[in-house]
Amino acid sequence: MIKQIFGKLPRKPSKSSHNDSNPNGDGGGGVNSYYIPNSGTSISKSNGANGTVAPPPSSTSNRTNQANGVYEALPSFRDVPSLEKPNLFIKKLSICCVVFDFSDPSKNLREKEIKRQTLLELVDYIATVSTKLSDAAMQEIAKVAVVNLFRTTFPSANHESKILETLDVDDEEPALEPAWPHLQVVYELLLRFVASPMTDAKLAKRYIDHSFVLKLLDLFDSEDQREREYLKTILHRIYGKFMVHRPFIRKAINNIFYRFIFETEKHNGIAELLEILGSIINGFALPLKEEHKLFLVRALIPLHRPKCAAAYHQQLSYCIVQFVEKDFKLADTVIRGLLKYWPVTNSSKEVMFLGELEEVLEATQAAEFQRCMVPLFRQIARCLNSSHFQVAERALFLWNNDHVRNLITQNIKVIMPIVFPAMERNTRGHWHQAVQSLTLNVRKVLAETDQVLFDECLAKFQEDEANETKVVAKREATWKLLEDLAASKSVSNEAVLVPRFSSSVTLTTGKTSGS
Repeated sequence: MIKQIFGKLPRKPSKSSHNDSNPNGDGGGGVNSYYIPNSGTSISKSNGANGTVAPPPSSTSNRTNQANGVYEALPSFRDVPSLEKPNLFIKKLSICCVVFDFSDPSKNLREKEIKRQTLLELVDYIATVSTKLSDAAMQEIAKVAVVNLFRTTFPSANHESKILETLDVDDEEPALEPAWPHLQVVYELLLRFVASPMTDAKLAKRYIDHSFVLKLLDLFDSEDQREREYLKTILHRIYGKFMVHRPFIRKAINNIFYRFIFETEKHNGIAELLEILGSIINGFALPLKEEHKLFLVRALIPLHRPKCAAAYHQQLSYCIVQFVEKDFKLADTVIRGLLKYWPVTNSSKEVMFLGELEEVLEATQAAEFQRCMVPLFRQIARCLNSSHFQVAERALFLWNNDHVRNLITQNIKVIMPIVFPAMERNTRGHWHQAVQSLTLNVRKVLAETDQVLFDECLAKFQEDEANETKVVAKREATWKLLEDLAASKSVSNEAVLVPRFSSSVTLTTGKTSGS
């Protein structure tokens, strides 16, 4: 029993490797149990005299095969007896801890191909293995992932200058990872390992630990879309298999969002992280925990603020709607959050907000709708009068949704007086013919819903318009009077005193100046 306990403790590094950097690829000082070199394998031949398996990835020169010997392929799994396959599997994993330099395509071609073929064999082996993976095998798999994947990535030249404000970001050419021929197979190996029923989560969590998860999350900022897709799938599998890590993963994603929203507004993997969260939110048990509601309020709703929200809005909208469908009482919170971050000068973003608003309203019940309908329809009225025809058109499309129209009908006495003036102004003066046509259709729907209220709103609008005409005429007359007075004084070179508050000063003619 004591032997087993001591066997699980990290081994003390030998003196010969005491001054070596941490082989986990993160440049840190701590040594985890799965980063311990395995000096009994053939990898010692290809890594110099000290026999270490995984040189620190922070040093490019050390990551490349600095072989005194020769990097040779090991026998195929088909060529060895079944009893020897587990040992051969570990040896193959060990030689895959050598990382080659892909900045020079002509360098180490033979060795690169040997490693790629070895990785493909390892993937096939994990897919077909019929016995539980041993502790040593899981340790080596984690080590292969650490050494190959957790590399020091430098932002491309256009990363800092890249403007993620509109969908034009798609026109930027993404930076592709030159080592992808190896990285892809390593990602596939890690994915098969995490998803395999032969992987014991209770043992594997010693190697797929918090440090491993954090480094995996750091890679989501990769500009290579292919890499982010693999990371998304792997992280989702880890979340499903390792229940002990779930709160930590959610908190770590929260921290990425906070930094993105309030500090950098630059991150390539927000859409992929939101896609994972959409699946996680879908599995939340009811009633929702306070932690989950805080996540909605503090992270998801503020994600509407960044200028580059178009890059991930579809996934964000899905997460928001999932919350409202889980707990309809959150509809008021979500709608008021949307109004808080409603764009003022970004028309394309405004169209997206209106689309998301419609999805939220579809999941909203009458009681929650009544709490926020006044500020909501004041904003919709502003959208109806937008000079950008797509914004006005999208706002008018809300009346095509049966559920939204029913909510409006139930509260017509409050909503019609708010939106009626905007609709009348559209019918009389909007520059776009399609907006005018749609407005007339909605106007007709309002009239059919409550003709008496419609006539009252029309009379009130006409009265307000007449009053406005009088105010404008009075203002113009006052300015004409001021101009005439200034012109008469200029002949005699007298100074003309213009009062600070003209509305409170009586002119010499006895009239009060307008404002």
